Order: sequence, then C-alpha cells, then structure tokens
Amino acid sequence: MARRYDTNDATDRVTGLREAASAVRRGELVVLPTDTVYGIGADAFSSEAVADLLAAKGRGRNMPTPVLIGSPNTLHGLVTDFSEQAWELVDAFWPGALTLVAKHQPSLQWDLGDTRGTVAVRMPLHPVAIELLTEVGPMAVSSANLTGHPAPEDCDAAQEMLGDSVSVYLDGGPTPGNVPSSIVDVSRRVPVLLRAGALSAEELRKVVPDLEVAN
Repeated sequence: MARRYDTNDATDRVTGLREAASAVRRGELVVLPTDTVYGIGADAFSSEAVADLLAAKGRGRNMPTPVLIGSPNTLHGLVTDFSEQAWELVDAFWPGALTLVAKHQPSLQWDLGDTRGTVAVRMPLHPVAIELLTEVGPMAVSSANLTGHPAPEDCDAAQEMLGDSVSVYLDGGPTPGNVPSSIVDVSRRVPVLLRAGALSAEELRKVVPDLEVAN
C-alpha cells in the first residue's frame, strides 16, 4: 500500500522524507516533486530498482533513465572527460532545468538502460528533491507518468497513473510548470542542444557561444 505525505506540512515533510529515503535504500520506488514535473525515482545504483522504475512506466531500456543529484560536487564521482564548457553550464544553470549528457565513469556499477557509456544528469531546483537527494545520493528519476501519457504536474495525477507500484509519494503541491528541462550533450568536443526546453539555445549560448543545435 502506497503512503503519501504532504511536504508543505512541517511534520509530514520530516516523516515523508525519512520514509522516502528508507524506501529508496530498500530498492523501492518513490514519487517526488521537482522544478519541472513530478518524477518517479529509485536508487541509481540498484539495477533491480531501475528495472522496476522502467516497468512501472511501461518504458523500454532504449530510453535510459536520467540521474538527479543534490550537489554539483557529486559529478566528480559520476562523469569523466567533463569539459570546461560543461562546468560553465553547471555554474550558470544549476540547480535548474538543464540536463547534461556526459560520459559516465566506466567503473560505475549501474544499469540505467542502453546508455552507450553516457549519463543524463541534472540538479533540480526544488527543496524537497534536493533534501532527498542529499540524504540518499544519486537517483534514477524519470517523469512520473505512464509512457505516452502527459507528465504530471501534481501528485494526484502521478498516483492515479502509478498507484501501488510506488511505495512513497511526496506531495509538494503543483509544480511550477510542465516545461521539461533542456538537454545538452557535453560528451563531444562541441556542446550540442538535443532538446530545447526551459532554456533556449540563445540563453545557453550566452555561456557557451559555440553551442550547436541537433537536427
């Protein structure tokens, strides 16, 4: 039976974050608010939990799960060949709606799907998400919807779709908006905008002028 906590209530927030952290450590799924839409998350280093996440969404391994982190410092243990331009993007737009695709450390024991040696990583601008990520470390997080359905902007919509496949729901009220993060591939010599979302190519080029846009 899924449990749900109102993170706008001080007492519920403390209990909910504690229960969510425990669930993640047990390899279970949680739903959490972010600065874009609600996400469904699991321990990034538990291949079974990530497989359960993909199954809950009805999503295949061909669409690997992004990873959310609570601090830019966490990148040092996750990625390699991270360029000066990539760090400049982090400094300018994190925490926020920018996802960076980078080469992950080959030594990492994780299975996020068919990643081809890269990971899509982001630090969200949401206090509840940051608090949970700080407690449990990197989480595999995807939008909390069934594949093909709209990404949820409130906890009700997420719970209606995912039900008891999730152990803990953290209800932070409506998210600020449903515009997805922009995705920039920094695994190449020149950064490439793969998806324009909350940040436009023009905004990103103020930091990395040679940014290219994928066709």
